[in-house]
Amino acid sequence: MNHVVTFGEIMLRLSTPGYERFVQANSFDINFGGGEANVAVSLANYGIPVEYVTRLPKNDIGTAAAMTLRKYGVGTGNIVWGGERMGIYFLETGAVSRASKVIYDRAHSSISTIEPGMVDWEKVFQSAGWFHWTGITPAISETTARVCLEAIQAANRKGITVSTDLNYRKNLWKYGKKASEVMPEMVAGCDIILGNEEDAEKVFGIKPEGVDVTGGHVEAAAYESVCRQLMKQFPKAKKVIITLRGSISANHNTWSGVLFDGMKLIEAPQYNITHIVDRVGGGDSFMGGLIYGMLTYKNDDQKALNFAVAASCLKHTIPGDFNMVTIEEIEKLMQGDASGRVSR
Repeated sequence: MNHVVTFGEIMLRLSTPGYERFVQANSFDINFGGGEANVAVSLANYGIPVEYVTRLPKNDIGTAAAMTLRKYGVGTGNIVWGGERMGIYFLETGAVSRASKVIYDRAHSSISTIEPGMVDWEKVFQSAGWFHWTGITPAISETTARVCLEAIQAANRKGITVSTDLNYRKNLWKYGKKASEVMPEMVAGCDIILGNEEDAEKVFGIKPEGVDVTGGHVEAAAYESVCRQLMKQFPKAKKVIITLRGSISANHNTWSGVLFDGMKLIEAPQYNITHIVDRVGGGDSFMGGLIYGMLTYKNDDQKALNFAVAASCLKHTIPGDFNMVTIEEIEKLMQGDASGRVSR
C-alpha cells in the first residue's frame, strides 16, 4: 500500500485541568498535537502507513514529540532537526455557554524558520500515494508557506493525490500576507478540499445562504453552492467536503458532513453530541477518517463520508488532540449502535 505523507507543525499542548480557567490553573496537562500530526496518528491507528514531516528543535521536548508520534505508529524518518524551539498552545476547555479558548505561543518555532530545500520531497514522496496539508501551515510564516507549496508541486509532478483542510486561523496570519493572497496557488494543486462553514468564506469569500451555526441549525443543502464555487475556482479538485457543526453550547453540538463530487451532493447522518469531552482535533479526526475511507472503500463516497463523520463524532469523547478509537468502534457507530454499553 502506498503510504500517506502529512506536513505541518506539531506543538506542545498545555491544557487546564477539567474546566478550569487560565487564571485559576495551578498546573497544566501535557499533550502534543497539531493538525497534520493528528491526521497522521488517526491513519496509523487504522493501519495506514503514514509519514509525518515537520521541523523540530534538537532538544528533549522535540525528541519527546517525535517519540510520541512513533509510539502511535507514525513514521518520523524525514523530520528536519533544528531551529530554536517548539511551538506551544494553551487550551482552556469551555462549558455550557462559555466557549473554549486557545492562546498560541509559537513565534520563532522551528518550523517557522524552515526554508525551501531543507526537505528532500523527491525522497519523501518516493513511494507515497497521498499528501495532506492544512491551511494552518502556510499561516505560520512566509518560508513555511513556500515549503508547503514546494511539497504540493512535487506531489503534483508525481501524480500523488493531494488533500487539504482549509483550516482558517485568523490569529496566525501575522507575517504581512492574507490567506486570500497565499492559499489560492496552493489549493489549486489539490484533488480533495475539506472545509467548514467559515473557511470558504474567510479565505475565498464564498458564503452559504440560510445557515445559522450559532443557533445549532446547519442545512446541508445550502453548501452545494459553496462546493460548486470551490470546484469552479479550483478545477483540479475532484471532491469538496464540508463539515457541518451546529453549536448549541460548548458541550452540545450537532455534527455531520456533505461531499460533492461535481455531480451530486451526498450527506452523512447527523450525530447529536450532548456531552463533549474534547472537541480539539475534531476536524483532523474527520480528515483522517475521510482519507482512510477513500483509500479503503474505493468508489463508495457515501461510506467514506459516513466513516469520517462517525470517527470524528467519537473523537469528541477522547481527551487530547489524537483520535484513539478503533475501526471496529467506528463501524459499530456507523451501524447505529450509539448506546455506549460496556463491551465485555
